[in-house]
Amino acid sequence: MIQKLLSRKASCNVHGQDSSYFLGWQEYEKNPYHPITNPTGIIQMGLAENQLCFDLIESWLERHPEPSGFKKDGALIFRELALFQDYHGLPAFKSALAKYMGEVRGNKVSFEPNKLVLTAGATSANETLMFCLAEPGEAFLLPTPYYPGFDRDLKWRTGAEIVPVHSSSSNGFQLTRAALEAAHQRARKRGQRVKGVLVTNPSNPLGTTMSRHELETLVDFVAAKDIHLISDEIYSGTNFGEPGFISVAEVAEGRADVAGRIHIVCSLSKDLGLPGFRVGAIYSENEAVVSAATKMSSFGLISSQTQYLLAALLSDEEFTGKYIVENQRRLRERHDLLVAGLRRIGIECLESSAGLFCWVDMRHLLRSKTFEGEMELWKKIVYQVGLNISPGSSCHCDEPGWFRVCFANLSEDTLNLALRRLQTFVHSYERGAGARHEPARVQFLLKWVLRQPLTSDRKSER
Repeated sequence: MIQKLLSRKASCNVHGQDSSYFLGWQEYEKNPYHPITNPTGIIQMGLAENQLCFDLIESWLERHPEPSGFKKDGALIFRELALFQDYHGLPAFKSALAKYMGEVRGNKVSFEPNKLVLTAGATSANETLMFCLAEPGEAFLLPTPYYPGFDRDLKWRTGAEIVPVHSSSSNGFQLTRAALEAAHQRARKRGQRVKGVLVTNPSNPLGTTMSRHELETLVDFVAAKDIHLISDEIYSGTNFGEPGFISVAEVAEGRADVAGRIHIVCSLSKDLGLPGFRVGAIYSENEAVVSAATKMSSFGLISSQTQYLLAALLSDEEFTGKYIVENQRRLRERHDLLVAGLRRIGIECLESSAGLFCWVDMRHLLRSKTFEGEMELWKKIVYQVGLNISPGSSCHCDEPGWFRVCFANLSEDTLNLALRRLQTFVHSYERGAGARHEPARVQFLLKWVLRQPLTSDRKSER
């Protein structure tokens, strides 16, 4: 009866909440790990949250009490901030954000504040672009594997469709022109009009950055097909190694054929670790898109007090310069700790240089090389080991046995505990598998050893 009182949108089951990505979170919330009150609880390794540099921001806040105290030059400005603000955003914040975006990208490109649209996080930014660029039923191409939340963010309210661009571990899940063409053809055969491509760079869940060749291929493709490109660069400030991050803005600079087709999404949620502040933005050279998105942003504004505080923080060039460097150092250290710990257990990761997670290869642990086998292993890791990680199938990966494991949302002690739990499980699991699985295990290790020189060569080429 209550269901009948809801709209079709509210009652439909296409939100994606039944994905294993979200189900793992639900299991964690029922039994969360705590070192004292619940030491056997589930450790959250499915949350891409950066808690490694809170001390740097807290230290800045202690040294600069005025912005968080609603003061300016010693005078209280509470009333000014409390009253209605134009949804174009505070000019001081937009200027500071545009400058910070350039700084994160090595100042190789610059951004104009008047081409920024402020949104309540990257989720709102991506959905707003869908509303601006696609009619219900029209499609965007997304390279796999991709962030599970896109099934909700891009489709649920807009009615837009997602067409996967398939990738393979054989080339490190890199994007190719052939895969883009194949996805475009599949959409056309289904009668779907393709309006654009959306990529995450750096990639969630892979933790990799797109090469200049991949970006040039992508830009050439959207120009040839007369479609849009959305580059979700929410993880741009998390790049901690080589190859470095290249923004699509750098590749597209000076290309008049794509000037109005490329739209960049950014956020302060991942590098500054501020997802609760709900700060995102769209950057576009397309005046019509900026105008429409600005009107739509009235449904998801950033609070004026948040803008005021962050305008002061981001305008402090000494702070932002030191923060970017230290954040990258801590991410690299934590990433390496996870990779080394997994390697000691006999588990390898895709080589990565960005993000708050690793793309972990557990194919050799599958009882069967199927997605059913992947879900069986995932359930054991959640319920028996007490680790919430994200199975590759939730990210629409084409190959069973890959998992996303986050490392920046938990303490070093908790990460080490997670590795010890996993080690105990893997050793027990492999012994239980018996001799039937031993050849596969040996073959996996042999392939890994033989692959090392090739991996080193490939790394130097990039």
